[in-house]
Amino acid sequence: MSKIRRLRGRAAARLDRTVRSLPVVRERLDARYEALLARLEAEVKPYRGRVPSYRHLPAEGRPPEEILAEMEGLAAAEDDRWREGLVSGAVYHGEPEHVAFLNRAYSIASQANPLHADLWPSAMKYEAEIVSMTAHMLGVPEDADAFGAVTSGGTESILLAMKAYRDQALAEGRTKRPAIVAPTTAHAAFDKAAEYFGMRINRVPVDPSSLAADVEATERAVDRDTVVLVGSAPTYPHGVIDPIAQLALLARRRDIALHVDACLGGFVLPWAERLGYPVPPFDFRVAGVTSMSADTHKFGYAAKGTSVVLYRTPELRRRQYFAATDWPGGLYVSPTLAGSRPGGLSAACWAAMVATGERGYLDATRRILEAATAMRRGIEGTPGIRLLGDPLFVLAFASDELDVYRVMDRMAARGWELNGLQRPPAVHVCVTLRHARPGVPERFVRDLRSSVDEVRAHPRAKGGMAPVYGMASRVPLRGVVGDLLRKYLDLRYRV
Repeated sequence: MSKIRRLRGRAAARLDRTVRSLPVVRERLDARYEALLARLEAEVKPYRGRVPSYRHLPAEGRPPEEILAEMEGLAAAEDDRWREGLVSGAVYHGEPEHVAFLNRAYSIASQANPLHADLWPSAMKYEAEIVSMTAHMLGVPEDADAFGAVTSGGTESILLAMKAYRDQALAEGRTKRPAIVAPTTAHAAFDKAAEYFGMRINRVPVDPSSLAADVEATERAVDRDTVVLVGSAPTYPHGVIDPIAQLALLARRRDIALHVDACLGGFVLPWAERLGYPVPPFDFRVAGVTSMSADTHKFGYAAKGTSVVLYRTPELRRRQYFAATDWPGGLYVSPTLAGSRPGGLSAACWAAMVATGERGYLDATRRILEAATAMRRGIEGTPGIRLLGDPLFVLAFASDELDVYRVMDRMAARGWELNGLQRPPAVHVCVTLRHARPGVPERFVRDLRSSVDEVRAHPRAKGGMAPVYGMASRVPLRGVVGDLLRKYLDLRYRV
């Protein structure tokens, strides 16, 4: 017993020393992060001193043509960063003719507001047809009705679905604090939904070899408050499709909902399946899938930002609505988080989908997956790095012998804008039509191998984002990292 007391005493002493050292550690980390922010400011604010800045309204308005010329100059400078196909995701189509088409469609409906459907019934025509076309693409039977809404992006689609499940559970008296069970790889929007709507989220580790959702671990995480499970098709970090059919069986057995986040893959996987690629069941054809999200502004080739949230039943969709019946301003009802919304975006989205059609989506997906296959082979054939999971078009790679973030920096020096991942440290590229342009996959492989060789020869080179990701991955105080991210947002809003 005395030995146990001694061990407890030592543990308590170590804990006491750790707690007393935390302020010093935090102060040092804050200083290092402030230095990093100062270095990033020039990148965040590249136009300072080059074009006029406005802290206050100008005393006299500037000539419209002068303003437009300045804006066109800024856009031209930024277009050069993505037109050559060196950016992960971000721009999914980008051909000048398509962009001009979207801009014209937007301008036709730029004054429309779906909130006022009596004034602009065309806006609701567009949105109803966007929902229907997306739903029938994602497994809703051809002769069945579609239930969903057009949103501002994938995050809002996820937020609305989680709100629907929360409100349903509260109305049925199933729990006082509804909970979400999601893999660690599911999008951060689920954490945002939990924070916004007072829900609890249980994050479940994924299978370490496949990086897909672990169904047995998910079942162990389900408790009496769980109202919805989450699966991704595919995951944002590693491009892995979770085992939706198995998650759906679990959801049905436990009488809870299943949301499939297909924001990234909703407009790729149906066509990949038709082309013969190995796509496991993931959509409404799977009994137990109760809602889905799919981004039209990604591989649907619409303008930013639109997305679609879909439900299996109209009753569930109604849970996301808001209605006020006693307001002095009259009766008020809105289907999504926003009230007024840009009808021009819905018009441009509808135009993009109708103009592309099934044949267009099939052809685009074929080109994307061919490019992704070539890039994947290049990753797998590069000594020093390894591919994560078994992806189709989101290719993540890590390294057991090199600092992968420095590889990302060396790629950036060659013009590439890739995405840094963490837990484990990795980098990914989301392959789009920009990468399907002639010579781009070959350039990716060539530049990747040169970058790996350079990091191997100079492992401690300074600069770039490697220090930011490296520090973030090593810092145990996640609150410090959160503070850094919030300060970064403050920085972006400085004039």
